[in-house]
Amino acid sequence: MKENVFDVLMYLFENYYMDDDQGLAADRDAVHQELSQAGFPSREIERAFLWMEGLAHDDTAQVTPAARSVRLYSSDEMNRIDTESRGFLLFLEQMGVLSPANRERAIEQAMALESDDFDLDQMKWVILMVLFNQPGGEDAYALVEDLVIDSTQRGLH
Repeated sequence: MKENVFDVLMYLFENYYMDDDQGLAADRDAVHQELSQAGFPSREIERAFLWMEGLAHDDTAQVTPAARSVRLYSSDEMNRIDTESRGFLLFLEQMGVLSPANRERAIEQAMALESDDFDLDQMKWVILMVLFNQPGGEDAYALVEDLVIDSTQRGLH
């Protein structure tokens, strides 16, 4: 079983966040044990916990771009985040769903995954997790959740 950090994050988000107001307020050791019993490697579990902690800390500077400004991506960001994912970020920002600060958080969190096969579906989940952690972002979260769930269900048919 080759599980990566993203798989652990998906499990955590679906089992501890989407249906539970406590999030990871539960005993971390108990969650770690549950994840281990589910077959996730300890190293990936710890990396997922660190990723979630990074999501909870707001170290992102408040970005106030000028009207019609464009986000330029570094070569490392372009190597990790594909064109489709960058286009999706731009789409959400232009629609007013994603603020520039949340866009930056999503990019930072995507980069922190250190995944070689990062794609649009994973970017959608990262954005969903970022928005879930933002107070007052319920409408934006609901819209992205619909997009994520819709694309997941479409992929199952």
